[in-house]
This record gives sequence, structure tokens and C-alpha cells, in this order.
Amino acid sequence: MRDRVNVYLIEYAINSLLRQKYKSLFITIILTALVFLLTSMFFITNSIKYELQSTVDALPEIVVQKMKAGRHYDIDVDSVDNILEITGVTGAVARVWGYYYFENAGVNFSIVGIDEYEDQYKSSLTNAANNLDFSSSSMIVGEGVKKSMQNSYYKEYFNFIKPDGSLKKVTIGGVFNTDTELESNDIIVMSKDSVREIFDMSADKATDIVVKVSNVDEIQTIATKIKLLYPDCRVITKDDLKISYQNIFDYKSGVFLALFIVSLFTFFIIIYDKVSGLSSEEKREIGILKAIGWRVDDVLKEKFYEGFIVSFFAYLLGSFLSFAFVYIFNAPLLQNIFTGYSELKTSFSLPFVFDFQTMALVFFLSVPIYIAATIIPSWKAATLEADEVMR
Repeated sequence: MRDRVNVYLIEYAINSLLRQKYKSLFITIILTALVFLLTSMFFITNSIKYELQSTVDALPEIVVQKMKAGRHYDIDVDSVDNILEITGVTGAVARVWGYYYFENAGVNFSIVGIDEYEDQYKSSLTNAANNLDFSSSSMIVGEGVKKSMQNSYYKEYFNFIKPDGSLKKVTIGGVFNTDTELESNDIIVMSKDSVREIFDMSADKATDIVVKVSNVDEIQTIATKIKLLYPDCRVITKDDLKISYQNIFDYKSGVFLALFIVSLFTFFIIIYDKVSGLSSEEKREIGILKAIGWRVDDVLKEKFYEGFIVSFFAYLLGSFLSFAFVYIFNAPLLQNIFTGYSELKTSFSLPFVFDFQTMALVFFLSVPIYIAATIIPSWKAATLEADEVMR
């Protein structure tokens, strides 16, 4: 019977917390805020990591870019034929794409051109090609692009301003959807001819060339051969992009690390205050309980229930608020640490990524430590004689 949960001790623990309601409320609010901040940081980090990893996995093995005066320049489409002659290359596509600044919304759109019978390097573009009407001047847009256009009253079409100042009217033929919103949110897909007209690009030029390789172990070797073939070009492999993305992510993670350290420091200040000793009122209460027959283990169980009720409630409340903040309200302010504060971007929703290890880490950083901080000073007082404690 002793090993079972004592309902009366739980009831007494609740009443004890209510007697010190202001102190209990203050500690609960602080713990909830700390759990909320820590969990929100982990949720945002996991979601953006998932988005970046999914986006990088969908990228081509090799990208070839023409460089001129240290800047990215248009490359000759004929270079595709020379690259296809390299052993191990299974495909090469001349891409036509670029960024279009929509001044009314203050955002940049990524415009990608495709051909109807072209072998696309991504499955998402293959789906877009199947849904795009190449017989007319139409486009498929991402969710963020659609919202930005609708806010400026472009619901059925959009007028692109060409470099010579004239307009090109393109109808909105559908919405571009992929598994990752980071990839599709700001994208516009249309025919290559339309993109060339908008950017005033000649038919024999392309933005860059993407290369498919049959054996992933040969990517670096083929990239070296392309570099020897075109010394004036920059050859970028998928591993290079992964490293670049990871460096950016690690750099911005430093801000989260600073918040994490500040949160833990604040939490351990509370723990230190708890462990340093009990108030005279709490000591007197323990002395009275011992005087009326309570054993040491009874006192410790009651204090355990007190610590558990406060810390576990704060953990649940903080986790729930964090979940709503990140995945319902899209983590305002905190998300900008990674995505930036610039107006020249369309917003996107963080994908839901549940990580049990994250929840377990936050739990063990909060609940057991607070319970221990509650029990240790109570144990010191409970081992003394009742009259000694009450003095």
C-alpha cells in the first residue's frame, strides 16, 4: 500500500501550493516561459532543417555557371552538347530562370522556364510541365506568389515589366505545389520562351546548365572535367551546396544557442534559489508535520508531488503554447532569425516536424531538475528533529 500513489498527499500538496499561490504562480509562469522558448527554438530549428534538407536533396548533382567580371552571366546553350559527351553524364539541361522584383508587394519572385518535351531535372517541374498550357502565355505560381498577386488585385493574370519598359501579360494557370514550401512558395513556372522575353534573353543563351550523373561517386570527377572544358565557368556540386547551406544554418543557429544559454542560465538561477534553502515558513511547516507523526519519506513524497505538479504543468503548458506559436501562428519574430527580416521575400509556413528527442530533452531539462531542487532542501530539513526545525 505504501508504494501506491497517496491521494491525500497529492491533495495536501495542491493545498500547499494554493496557500503560496503567488509564489507558485510566479514559478509556474517562469518555467512555462522557459519551456516555451526552448521548445519553440527546437521546433523552428527542426522544421527549417527539414525544409533545407528536402530542398537540397531535390537539387541537381552539378550546376555549371558562366562567370564574367566575378558575376553570374548567361551561358551558351550549345555547351550542353559538349557536356553530354563526357563519360558518366546521363543528362544536361540548359536552365532559363531569374528573379523578378514585384515592387507593389516588395518581394522577389523566382521565375523558372521549362519546355514541354524537355527532360526535367526535378519531379516537381515534371508535374508543372504536365499542368502548364504551352499553347498560350500562362504560368503556374507558388502559394506565396499567388497571395502577393491577389493582394495587388492580380487574380487571373499578371503584367510583367520587360527591360524595355513594355508589358507582357501572362495568365495564371494554376498553383505550384511541392513537398517543401521553401522551394515552391516564391516560384513561377512558365515556358522558356516567355521567360526569355521577360528577361530579354536571346534564344542561344541560358542562365546555367544542370548536369545529371549516373554514379554519385563520379560527381567530383565529372565536375573536374567540366571545369577543364570550361575554365571560365563555376562548377557547383550538390555537396558544395549542402556545405554552403549548412554553414549558413550553423551561423544563424548561434543566435538560437545564445537564447538557449540565457534560458538555461535563468532556469538554474531559480534552481539555485530553491536548493539554497527553505523559507522559515516552509521549515516550520515541515517541523509541524514531523511533530504530528509524518515520516521523512512522507514529507519527501509530498514535496515531490508539489514539484511535479508545478514543473509538469509548466512543461505541458509551455509545449502547447510553443506548438501553437510555431505551427499555427508561424513563429513571428523568432522565424526571422533564420529567414531574415527583409521585405524582399514571400512568407512560408513551417512544416510540422515532431521530434520525440526534442520533447524528451526539454522534459529532462525542466521537470526532474526542478523536482530535485524541491526535494533536496526539504530532505535536509526533514532529517532534523521537529523542535530543531521549528526553532
